Amino acid sequence: MEPAPLTKTPIFKNVGVRAATALLFAAICIPPLYFGGWPWAILVALLGGRMMWEWVRMADTQPTTIAYIIPIIGLAIACFYIAQKNFGLAILTVAITTVLAIAERARRGGMLWSGLGYLYIVIPSLAIVGLRGIENGFATQGFTKLIYVILIVIAADVGAYFGGSFFKGPKMAPKLSPNKTWSGFLSGLILGALMGGLVGHLIGLGFILGLALAIPLVILSVLGDLLESGLKRKLDVKDAGDLLPGHGGILDRLDSLMLAVVGAVIILYVTPDFWPL
Repeated sequence: MEPAPLTKTPIFKNVGVRAATALLFAAICIPPLYFGGWPWAILVALLGGRMMWEWVRMADTQPTTIAYIIPIIGLAIACFYIAQKNFGLAILTVAITTVLAIAERARRGGMLWSGLGYLYIVIPSLAIVGLRGIENGFATQGFTKLIYVILIVIAADVGAYFGGSFFKGPKMAPKLSPNKTWSGFLSGLILGALMGGLVGHLIGLGFILGLALAIPLVILSVLGDLLESGLKRKLDVKDAGDLLPGHGGILDRLDSLMLAVVGAVIILYVTPDFWPL
């Protein structure tokens, strides 16, 4: 009797494609992340512009050319003002662009989707540019703060993917995201918190403080993922795009990071002494 043929388990489904795409994406992002300032603002504006394009494509059944141009240009201008630390003009740009995006869609209906969609993408984009800052180098506070958040979100995502695939169990929010399980959430929380403690130790924040700050950031990353899943379900689309093999669109890839970065900026602003570097 011949042994049964070996089959791939679901835990490894698309993992090679996902890993290759993630590594390529990281290779593109690391140089601008190192330099900060204008190079980083330009990359964020490009990624944010693509996310705006994906959003308009999802939320507007009959988009006009101007429906794409208004939010994309508005996001780019706001990112550049943040890179210059001109927060007043950045806020003014966001306010004007929101009004223009809503007004442009008034005749077609769905004005709320245009305004909220723009804010949903532009606020995290500005937080990412502002948190990185303008100083060059790996040892700068802006780099260490942002890489800390990014590594936590990646660890939480990896932990949730493998933990949920292996342990399975009850669904976390089946109406929003049918593949997410509580076992995946707990696995992601544990790995994300440990990553926060490890990175915190390496950059001088300390293991305990690094771990403590990581916990709310992991929770926010999960909420960010669920938020995008809920929006896609409401709009009756599977993926925001198909630019990244194994991941979908840029919005699908960065949804967890978006809310986590906003949360990190708020925490660091409210408690500036929390990061004693």
